[in-house]
Amino acid sequence: MRRLILAAAVAALATGCGSKAEVPTGGRVTVTVSQDFGKSLLAPTRSQTAGEPDTVLDMLERSQFEVRADGGAVEEIDGLSAGREDGKPVEWFAYVNGIATPEGAATRELYEGDRIWYDHHGTGSRVGAVVGAFPQPFTTGIDGKKLPIRLVCMAPDGRSCDEVEERLKAAGIRGLTRSNLESSPGEVLRVLVGTWAEVRKDIAARTLEAGPGESGVFARMAPAGDGIEILNADGRPEKTLGPGSGLVAATTYREQRPTWLITGTDDVGVAAAAAALNEEMLHLHFALAIEQGRGIPLPVAGP
Repeated sequence: MRRLILAAAVAALATGCGSKAEVPTGGRVTVTVSQDFGKSLLAPTRSQTAGEPDTVLDMLERSQFEVRADGGAVEEIDGLSAGREDGKPVEWFAYVNGIATPEGAATRELYEGDRIWYDHHGTGSRVGAVVGAFPQPFTTGIDGKKLPIRLVCMAPDGRSCDEVEERLKAAGIRGLTRSNLESSPGEVLRVLVGTWAEVRKDIAARTLEAGPGESGVFARMAPAGDGIEILNADGRPEKTLGPGSGLVAATTYREQRPTWLITGTDDVGVAAAAAALNEEMLHLHFALAIEQGRGIPLPVAGP
């Protein structure tokens, strides 16, 4: 009898712990549909309540858009189709909390506060993470899981890092820890702050020197750290930004969680990037360069 009572108590405890740890699906979410890397909206962002079984595709279809899909792949929204545009292949890409959802919109479950974003653009570069859903993914996390946030201050002068920390907290983001560069990021969201000469020591950040084919960011950093090439949607340079220029971007590397970069050609550029870390400046931008205090959404338009 004592064994049965003990077994029942252990089972009840395990069940209780499991239900407490599990985040319920469903809740209030937003749906945004745009084209050309967020440059124009098909309709204003819409707020919807997702039920427990609802997916990304369910919310898109429920948001008064006319949708044609093949399984989880969206082929057309309001008459704007995947296929070819100006002789180049284009597709619909889905992001949740600023992170690409390659697993398919028909299976991706939703959680309270999720931001769904569909954008119609070319297929030349696969963009794994964007900054335009800020303050996501920091507020509620990924797949309903709030991840630790590591603010990595890579410059000896910590003023820009202080600025970034203040702006993250002002956006309602909690659970920040500050640290130095680490070789094993683990299950964390990282925000790297420093000049490019300092930030490029990180292997994920260094993909920006190879261009969008590697980093998913339409900017190419000079290894010397003295210039930022801003690129068009084809990955071709349109202009090089010099001293005092900054960049706010997010990239993915292998199986790591997204890494955010607040960087620049020098301390002035890093300060400009830190000042741009707010929802108004980053809204619906894949990445943002800053020149003389002015934000430049990336990719830039071609000639």
